[in-house]
Amino acid sequence: MDKKNALRAGALAAGTTLMMLLMSSPALALTRDDGDDPGTGLSVAETLGLYVALPLVIFAAITGLVIVLDKSKTEHRVLKPGKAKA
Repeated sequence: MDKKNALRAGALAAGTTLMMLLMSSPALALTRDDGDDPGTGLSVAETLGLYVALPLVIFAAITGLVIVLDKSKTEHRVLKPGKAKA
């Protein structure tokens, strides 16, 4: 019975995906709307900076702030195996 349910779920997922692909029309993206003014595109360096470097810098800043502003007591910290408490 499990195999039948898995097959039914797979068929449903495949059918749904196929219908979504057929109903979405990327050709309509070429048609401009009134008042549409997209501007210039981003270069490769700008794209990498915006979507890769900037999130990494923000993550590093948040991590640094958490480490610097950590006020937990040393006796509550988890130590690596083999290390003795000071």
